[in-house]
Amino acid sequence: MTKLKIQTNKVYKHLSNTDKKIVVEQGGTRSGKTYNILLWIIFEYCTNNNNKIITICRKSFPSLRATVMRDFITILQEHKCYSETFHNKSNSEYNLFGNLVEFISLDQPQKVRGRKRDLLFVNEGNELYYEDMQQLLFRTQDRIILDFNPSDEYHWIYDKLIPRDDCEFFKTTYLDNPFVGDSIKREIELLRDTDEQYWQIYGLGERAASRSTIFKYVEVNQIPLEANLIAYGMDFGYTNDPTTFVSVYSLEHNLYIKEHLYRTQMTTNDINKFIRDENLLGNPIYADSAEPRLISELRKMGHNIFPSLKGKDSINAGIDLLKRYKIHILSTSTNAISEFRNYKWKEDKAGMLTNTPEDKHNHIIDPCRYATYSILSRPNFGKYALH
Repeated sequence: MTKLKIQTNKVYKHLSNTDKKIVVEQGGTRSGKTYNILLWIIFEYCTNNNNKIITICRKSFPSLRATVMRDFITILQEHKCYSETFHNKSNSEYNLFGNLVEFISLDQPQKVRGRKRDLLFVNEGNELYYEDMQQLLFRTQDRIILDFNPSDEYHWIYDKLIPRDDCEFFKTTYLDNPFVGDSIKREIELLRDTDEQYWQIYGLGERAASRSTIFKYVEVNQIPLEANLIAYGMDFGYTNDPTTFVSVYSLEHNLYIKEHLYRTQMTTNDINKFIRDENLLGNPIYADSAEPRLISELRKMGHNIFPSLKGKDSINAGIDLLKRYKIHILSTSTNAISEFRNYKWKEDKAGMLTNTPEDKHNHIIDPCRYATYSILSRPNFGKYALH
């Protein structure tokens, strides 16, 4: 085909100049990252290759269709490359210069875990869970490109992807995009004075806490001697979910959390041995009331274990109770820290926060709720000693 003259920014150059398998593009709003990645896929990768499979992915199909899929078609039309003949709308596929470009979302699991591909572009990659990303990685041969706005201060992208030897990380802002008009620049820069968090994320392209993150916490090296043990909390798992055990302490308006156990494949006998070996006998243990058989077995083994208090909206009531306190987590409690970082409110299809937490990253948080809600929600808490 005839060489077309296209306008690009530094994101396009990043992709052209690196030989790394994984490229991560972190950027603020209007940095041009998504648009330039699509330009590179169309006019660099697809132009210079044949019989390749390119997968463009996002978490939900409505978001995919309204953003990156629309931009892809617009670019082809603007550069006089679009043809209805090559566009399979029912399958969300386009045959481009002898290559197949497919658009998939995480709500299409048969496609995520389907055929192999040569190139993968994950748009707004911070929307995905790491387990989903792994499935995509396993099936991608040549290159993986991921872009995102850094709206999560802690994320698997920083822990699992960027540190890899075969990954190159770039960061851009609206100032790196020469095609952003002055009026848009002024609008973005208004955030500097009106919304510090949004300015950090969308103006400067820097990491900041997500609005959907439920808890704030601090890490500490030790629990103060004057802090009082409220209770132990326990959640049962086995094959995929871990069995967990925590202790929760209080001191004035502070809670201190220590993780004792986070392990799969634990039988009732294993749990009994663990509690005894760790000298955690005597004080009350509040466990998931949905497991009365396990609680009964452990009581017969001599443990002071009770079903947690549960009622209407007890999950949200437990969250609200925890949020009344300043939360401290021992720095050695790595799983607890990870869960408190990543426990978030669900978002609806419009991207608005709901009042329902995601059912993930809660194996430690649930027993923290059990312990605190079962004790601190009592009207006479503080008047009597523990059981």
